[in-house]
Amino acid sequence: MYSYKTKGTCSRQINFDIVDGRVRNISFVGGCHGNTQGVAALAEGMEAKKVIELLKDIDCRGRGTSCPAQLARALSEAIQNAS
Repeated sequence: MYSYKTKGTCSRQINFDIVDGRVRNISFVGGCHGNTQGVAALAEGMEAKKVIELLKDIDCRGRGTSCPAQLARALSEAIQNAS
């Protein structure tokens, strides 16, 4: 289980697993529950690298990041640390 402290978003933390290169068990702490739950459901079981590619540049209200973008950063960090 990976835990990532988010920066610049309403959510405070993202928890997830990466199993055989795929994202599993995604949960956000805080943030807009409907949106974060939707992102988590859509990304569930996808290849981590594909999720990163799709979500990395999403911006929320001019913040320069978003909950989906923070998930992409968290996954990138987890992949780098696993190498």
